[in-house]
This record gives sequence, structure tokens and C-alpha cells, in this order.
Amino acid sequence: MARILFDLPERFGFTTELQVYISHVNYGGHLDNAQLLSLVSEARMRFFQSLGYTEGDVAGLAIVVGDMLAQYKSEAFHGETLRVQMTPRDFNRYGCDLVFCMTEVSSGREVARGKTGVVLIDRVARKPAPIPDVVRKALEAVATR
Repeated sequence: MARILFDLPERFGFTTELQVYISHVNYGGHLDNAQLLSLVSEARMRFFQSLGYTEGDVAGLAIVVGDMLAQYKSEAFHGETLRVQMTPRDFNRYGCDLVFCMTEVSSGREVARGKTGVVLIDRVARKPAPIPDVVRKALEAVATR
């Protein structure tokens, strides 16, 4: 099986830091792969909060995850602080990808990289909805920081 290769953008428009708790660690003593997704989800929530939205209300629409890609680069351990950088890319009519890079703060060691594809949906119709212009402009502003 071929390995996933994923290139990062030159810059990111959003950064947050997250602590690795004991509940994030598996029997191998390092960050569990499912918990990595949980940390990326927390970073995504903070990203939307930085724009003045919640994932349940982005200008009247909700966010759902359409796909996820993760490439692990090194282990992360209990007590470490992870810096998650994120930026929107590859816009389409209904959403975009949120590209991320996760590094350990004190060493700068890259832990993981990847993307989360987000889709805006009309909560009542339960169907994809076009990105409102105000949201697209806010996302594009982050992408060009």
C-alpha cells in the first residue's frame, strides 16, 4: 500500500495550542489516533469561534465533516502542548478543506498534518447549502493572512 503524501501550505492563518491529556494516550503510551481526530476537531471549533461562529451556526448553517486525511509524523505524549495551525483551502460551492499542521511546542517536532473537508448544511433540509458570501469572505481572509 502506498503511503499518503500531503504537502503543507507555506503559511497558516490560524493557530491554537492544545494540551495532551492522559485520556488522549493509548496503551502504547502515546497520542491515540482517534484522539488526534478529537484534537483536530477542537482546533476546528476554535477556528470557527475566531471568526465569530459556532459549528452549529455559521451564518445560519451548520458544519459537517465530509472527509478527513491525517499523516502522522511522530508520537505525542501526555503533558505535551501541541500547536495546531490551520488554514482554509480548496473552496467549493458548499465548503472547503481546513488544512492543519500539528507540532509539539517545546521541540518544534511535527506530530501530524492533514486536512478536514467541511461542508455547510441547511439544518432543516439536511442538505448541503452554498457558502454565504460573508462566510466565504471571512474564510478567504484567513487563507491570505
